[in-house]
Amino acid sequence: MALTLPLLTLLLIICGAFGDKHFGYDGPNGPNHWGDNYNGCVGKHQSPINIEEHIVTNVTLPLLKFVGLDHARNAYLTNNGHTAVLRLNDSGSAMVTGGPLGSVQYIFEQLHFHWGENDLEGSEDLINNHSFAMELHVVFYKQNYGSMANAIDHPDGLTVLAYFFEAGDDDNPAYEPIVNALSSIQNVESNITLTKPMNLESILIPNHVSIQNYFTYNGSLTTPPCSESVIWIDFKDSLRLSHKQS
Repeated sequence: MALTLPLLTLLLIICGAFGDKHFGYDGPNGPNHWGDNYNGCVGKHQSPINIEEHIVTNVTLPLLKFVGLDHARNAYLTNNGHTAVLRLNDSGSAMVTGGPLGSVQYIFEQLHFHWGENDLEGSEDLINNHSFAMELHVVFYKQNYGSMANAIDHPDGLTVLAYFFEAGDDDNPAYEPIVNALSSIQNVESNITLTKPMNLESILIPNHVSIQNYFTYNGSLTTPPCSESVIWIDFKDSLRLSHKQS
């Protein structure tokens, strides 16, 4: 079941992973001033949003499908100054299609995380005003455009899959390689190659979550330049991480 969303309220973001690095989150460089230098940040279809289930519309879409996730690939983790970003050395064959994307394939670019100061809040999008401990964004660009840099200028150029996390007592083994590497990238622009090849299937297709049950809407990057080029797919079922992992 897919749920489509109308334009909702822009929320103050917590952290970002795209675009210009010369912005901040308070004072003269904060979100209230992004529009001074980036016209896109005062657009009509900005993300993140608060998803209110009582105003969404149920729609029937083709099945969402992943391609090439079962191949283990070398991956590296980078501190970009705002969050931890994971990329694959060979990502060209990892793709998503179907759902609101239709028959077009979108190629994996990177994934990154958004978290807060505690386990009660940290996600960018909210569901019924509820904030989650953490939010994972998995970024793909439309194959037709050839690259992330080209795709960002088109209204259908990107799709971002959003996974929400609640904190619990048990570790989530799929995220252990990433969690273990975080202490090695405390400095901005530092990076580390993960000790074992990464299998995206365990992250993008969790066993107990239906990938066909999601919210979708057209929105934007959540940091400057705030390009309105993103088809958002927010999975309704939340995942679990332990308190120490989140």
